[in-house]
Amino acid sequence: MSVPRLLAFAGSLRTPSLNKKLVAIAAQGARDAGAEVTSIDLRDLPMPIYDGDEESANGLPGNAKTFKRLLMEHHGVLIATPEYNSQFPAVLKNAIDWASRRENGEKPLVAYAGKVAGVMSASPGGFGGLRGQAVLCAQLTYLGMVTVPSRVGVAHAGGAFDDDGRLKDEKQLQSVLALGAETVRFVQKLVL
Repeated sequence: MSVPRLLAFAGSLRTPSLNKKLVAIAAQGARDAGAEVTSIDLRDLPMPIYDGDEESANGLPGNAKTFKRLLMEHHGVLIATPEYNSQFPAVLKNAIDWASRRENGEKPLVAYAGKVAGVMSASPGGFGGLRGQAVLCAQLTYLGMVTVPSRVGVAHAGGAFDDDGRLKDEKQLQSVLALGAETVRFVQKLVL
């Protein structure tokens, strides 16, 4: 059997992002379950706001091509998303939009279709980002991905992590590790 390959990233550009800490924990859970995990930072792949005229004139920007290629090379994703006004952030939507574009006779949605997504969030608010997760999961499902049913939302996340980026609450920690492992199991059953 092939080794499951997951791409892990947060939908945040902030260097001390709570969601970057969260997705790192889920990535460890996936590694513990036997996956190869590639962690990226969207800050390292800046992309212009999607513009159809720009795409028609110049094709996909270099970083959008890189992001799309990374998605295509992996069986699934782990995404930790902040919640901004009950939605997931524009930087994440923009990256998703660029990678959805067809190039050179590709099948539609080649970077997403038939792949698996594990989605989580950390938020200073009381709902833990669950509203933004719901919108993101709907978007990913539309693009042809299977989202694992488990959801982890870390509420009041400003004080939830220790200085090493580990969740202080053992139950929350185990839930995030389990989400990473569940994503691997879904890949093994549905993709490989």
